[in-house]
Amino acid sequence: MADGLSVFLVEDEALIRMMMADMVVELGHHVVAEADNVRDASAYAMTAHYDFAILDINLMGVYVDPVADLIERRGKPFLFATGYGPELLPSLLRRRPILRKPIALDQLKIMIDSLFPDSAAKAPH
Repeated sequence: MADGLSVFLVEDEALIRMMMADMVVELGHHVVAEADNVRDASAYAMTAHYDFAILDINLMGVYVDPVADLIERRGKPFLFATGYGPELLPSLLRRRPILRKPIALDQLKIMIDSLFPDSAAKAPH
């Protein structure tokens, strides 16, 4: 298995998704699945092998909360990456970490490290 964490990335804007994937790789992790809509994201949420997910809140006008619910049922950690605030999320999901767009590499690293503190201690600085 490759070093780093495996990431499931859900983002409907192709350029933003590519930029986020590049950041994930730059931080020493790897993207194992990508989706740009709720239907595909729901399928990957239940079947893909990943350590955590990064979810955009709004996918082409459809909120991502059904996908977040599926990921939560699997017991996988996830965070939201969005330009929106937490007020758009169902109340049960508001406790999840939110990474505000535009995303900075150092902010993404801090979020990942907070989800996986043991990995952060082992990562090169």
